[in-house]
Amino acid sequence: MALLVTIGIVFGDIGTSPLYVMKAITGVNIDYNADYIIGAVSCIIWTLTLQTTLKYVIIALHADNKGEGGILALYSLVKRLPHKWLYIPAAIGASTLIADGVITPAVTVTSAIEGLRVLDSSAPVVPIVILIITAVFFVQPFGTKAIGRWFGPFMLLWFLMLGVIGSLHIGDASSILKAFNPYYAVKLLVSYPFWFLILGAVFLCTTGAEALYSDLGHCGRMNITYSWAFVKVMLILNYLGQGAWLISEGSVPSGVNPFYAIMPGGFLVVGILMSTGAAIIASQALLSGSFTIFSEAMGLDFWPRLKVKYPSVLKGQLYIPLVNCFLYVGCIVTVLLFRTSSAMEAAYGLAITITMLMTTVLLGFYLHHKGVARWIVVLFMTLFIALEGVFLVSNMFKFLHGGWYTLLLAGIICAVMLFWRRARNIRNSYIEYRDFSSNLDIIEAISNDGEIPKYAANVVYISKSESSDKVESKLLYSIINKHPKRADHYWVIRVHYDDAPDTLEYQYEVLIPHTLVSIDITLGFRIQPQLSVYLRQIVEDLVAAGEIDLVSSYPSLHEYGVAGDFRFIIIHRVFSPSSNCPASYRLVMAVYAFLRHIGISDEKALGLDTSTVSVENVPLIISTDTARRIRRVQ
Repeated sequence: MALLVTIGIVFGDIGTSPLYVMKAITGVNIDYNADYIIGAVSCIIWTLTLQTTLKYVIIALHADNKGEGGILALYSLVKRLPHKWLYIPAAIGASTLIADGVITPAVTVTSAIEGLRVLDSSAPVVPIVILIITAVFFVQPFGTKAIGRWFGPFMLLWFLMLGVIGSLHIGDASSILKAFNPYYAVKLLVSYPFWFLILGAVFLCTTGAEALYSDLGHCGRMNITYSWAFVKVMLILNYLGQGAWLISEGSVPSGVNPFYAIMPGGFLVVGILMSTGAAIIASQALLSGSFTIFSEAMGLDFWPRLKVKYPSVLKGQLYIPLVNCFLYVGCIVTVLLFRTSSAMEAAYGLAITITMLMTTVLLGFYLHHKGVARWIVVLFMTLFIALEGVFLVSNMFKFLHGGWYTLLLAGIICAVMLFWRRARNIRNSYIEYRDFSSNLDIIEAISNDGEIPKYAANVVYISKSESSDKVESKLLYSIINKHPKRADHYWVIRVHYDDAPDTLEYQYEVLIPHTLVSIDITLGFRIQPQLSVYLRQIVEDLVAAGEIDLVSSYPSLHEYGVAGDFRFIIIHRVFSPSSNCPASYRLVMAVYAFLRHIGISDEKALGLDTSTVSVENVPLIISTDTARRIRRVQ
């Protein structure tokens, strides 16, 4: 059963590649011969073997972050290494993977629906594609629990269909079996002057390998490994069948898709319906993967906090409305801009090649960190940087034919990631922290000072400090100096976002008995932040243990056992124009202020009841040079 679920979730992207790969290869050279087709299919087989099987299934799947996979999960494993620049390939890889997620639904659904033109050349492909894509995005807020259980059986039938139909045509030209010999792949690339165009088309067969790695958390390494053995056989059988049919035909008119051409006439309608269903499932898998990437990016401080919803109880399923809207607009623009799958193929592949290169870099550092022999790490990085470098060069020839589109999308996303991370680092480095212990006496005195009007029974501060012995100077200023806030209890809460998906735990420390409590809450990136709920549960634990009494100190309320009220205070640091810093810092902070409008407010991001939250704006002064001091004159 687990293998069936894995087939339904993991292999949608790579499993729909036969829809367009051979069509793209014949599009490079319409006047092909048998050697050309055998060499091209050999390139496909060995690309699937080296790139997908060796790199991703055998090596990358072992690089999991507490069960999670993907480039940002991989970055989480190496981010504490001395090489601080590793966040750059992580950001580049994640942004290009998201850009690939924009174009994949468009190219797969379009390729499937274009099969209708075999039946009727005037079929309205573009409107049907837009309708299907709209339906896919429309159901995202409701989750896929109702239909998700059918993904596995459907994709099993899909792969069986690929293998059976391909097998029926291998006999058309049994010479296609020579493709298992890598000699014919090398011979083609050496003898054909436009080898780079061939590789650009061949690379499309492995574009789903990165998505396969990203889905590690949904299905597990062993399930993916065993399922891939079956999927790979079915894919290769279909490619062999398409290749044998092309050799036996001698030549085919431009625009003919071998995928549909090898289907029996009476089966064509079923084949088109199956292709459409597989394309929809592949699109759903990429959408779910994109939501996960953005969720991880928020936890790693690569992206502003966005509103996240959890539409079903399926493992790991989440929904981000703004991301869904962005991806939908991107897919529709892709369909309207390129209109045919052939045109989309020109834009497809370039971005994901960059993702694979970035994954190779991070994997190399991970393997070295895990103690793998240096010569093995060097061999691994040399092999795959060379292989993916060749694919990148070949795909760069697509730049003017559509590759610019995915690189533009990736560039925008990457710029947001890098600006946001840089701004957060600058902000954090200029936040002043003080020892909490040296201020405990005055906080206790304020709590006991009846001359100061009581602000609330319980005052809760959200702190950015990493440890309980340090606290922001502005937080102390808020309690002590800025209208001193007398309360029965003070709570200082620090929220930490864990790289693991399902972490939900807390630690607490009493700093002033019955007065001041420090709490650390750790949330996994799949956990919905609901700080009001979690604090209520923590309070229940402490009250049950007799460690704190929350009954109001007002005599009238205390007599009846009424609990005291809670007020939350969030300190928001606003970049001050009086900062004495370089122009580059000012630019970064200006972009940061703009990007904050993309995300949601801190109180909403933390799941706080806004009726009990106060936001105190304080200046963030960034000074890299000593400010000139005013001089007194007589």
